[in-house]
Amino acid sequence: MHAYTARQHGHEVVHLEREAGPRGASVRNFGLVWVSGRAAGAELELAQRARDLWGEIGAKVAGVGFRPRGSLTIVRTEAELKVAEHAAAGPDAAARGFELLDADAVRKANPALHGEFLGGLLCTRDGSVEPRLVPGAVREHLLAGGSYTYLPGRQAVELADGAVRDHTGEWHRGDLVVLATGAALTGIAGDHLSAAPIRRCRLQMMQTAPLGEELTTSVADGDSFRYYPAYRDADLAALGEQRPIAAEHRMQLLMVQRADGGLTIGDTHAYDEPFPFDVDEAPYDHLREVAQELLGRPLPPVVRRWAGVYSETTDGELYHRSTVRPGVIAVTAPGGRGMTWSPGIAEQTFQNTTFEQSTAVTA
Repeated sequence: MHAYTARQHGHEVVHLEREAGPRGASVRNFGLVWVSGRAAGAELELAQRARDLWGEIGAKVAGVGFRPRGSLTIVRTEAELKVAEHAAAGPDAAARGFELLDADAVRKANPALHGEFLGGLLCTRDGSVEPRLVPGAVREHLLAGGSYTYLPGRQAVELADGAVRDHTGEWHRGDLVVLATGAALTGIAGDHLSAAPIRRCRLQMMQTAPLGEELTTSVADGDSFRYYPAYRDADLAALGEQRPIAAEHRMQLLMVQRADGGLTIGDTHAYDEPFPFDVDEAPYDHLREVAQELLGRPLPPVVRRWAGVYSETTDGELYHRSTVRPGVIAVTAPGGRGMTWSPGIAEQTFQNTTFEQSTAVTA
């Protein structure tokens, strides 16, 4: 997204990708553009701006699959209903597109939900993109526009002022070098990032075969109230204890339909490293159970499972941006908000940078 935004500002861009193609959290997420759960203030403002930018990008780059379809957080207990009522009556409810729906209105808004529930919190500002397709679609758009060079399989190994050397020995110089390190806190910026207030989080997700009917909104369960900061001033203690497996793995249900009709479902949160190399089946059983309860039908077969790792700040900042050396900055650690915020973060980078030349390097 920094490469895209640099080109929007008229800069020539050289883009280094350490893998043969993106393999990290950029393609392992839900593809949610999630306004509903963001904390009031700067966090919500960034989400709202990024949501508008995604609409503009989606109009220019059809392959990203942007859909402004909103979300429903389904409530199944009286305590969850009270949290939803509190959110729908909040001072920024209209800006978020919040509306409290009863059970019949939920089924009208999303007819694929055949389960039993009390109602749902609709957020019309939420949207989604296709995470596995976004990087390639944006890259093809940039290549077609010119002044953009993409170099996959190039590991950045050395820095100089306004320059980076890749593992082949080639130096790339520009007015600005952006190190978008993702979850990698070692490597070229490791000595810098290792001292930063950043931690990593591992999550598990899965995807099903096509559902056979349209899920017209993204879907969350009531455990999402425990996770997202937008609801922290509600009476969350009244929600009671989570199911043991959900509490153990810090779980919520999120469910998004992909362009092919399949469902991306998750997720878990683990912070204690070293992370396991394998995935645990018990959380998947829980997610499958909750999804089936909301859908009121068996899930299609699961066709793939995966784990992902992202980095997040621990000092209350929305994300991490710092100067590594003159003309070189590191941008990382947006937490689970990376897909939502990415165009807004990139916009802020270029708003806060003074250029003397016209070349940007992203690595």
